[in-house]
Amino acid sequence: MTAERVPPARLAPQLRDAITRLNRRVRQARPVGDLTVTQVSALTSLRLAGALTPRELADVERVQPPTMTKIVGKLEDRGLVQRTPHPTDGRQVILAATEGGQAVLDQFERARDEWLAHRLAALDEDERETLQRAAQILQQLARA
Repeated sequence: MTAERVPPARLAPQLRDAITRLNRRVRQARPVGDLTVTQVSALTSLRLAGALTPRELADVERVQPPTMTKIVGKLEDRGLVQRTPHPTDGRQVILAATEGGQAVLDQFERARDEWLAHRLAALDEDERETLQRAAQILQQLARA
């Protein structure tokens, strides 16, 4: 099977749409629970950053600080996020995922990986090889 040569301007929206739809579907594959996508995203940002101030977390998540205050409050109520005093600014706090928060994220990642692995198993070897190469290319694009 030969691929049709597609100009970048036509490939861009096709690729963006496919990535968006796949990402949305993978995010929906999660363990049963009452955490929202927004709460999981905030918790993931804390895991990746190690620790952030509430303002930094709001900026990373692209939400207003009052919205982030509500999100963090719910995560904190569940014991998934902890606050510690800021080391240099007594008016601020530092937020970090707790061990429980890390465990919840691990469960979410396992559920998502299992969902995707199941779908990939239904593809033939050539399709999986193509996707492996595409994943490498997408990582290059993301780093550029």
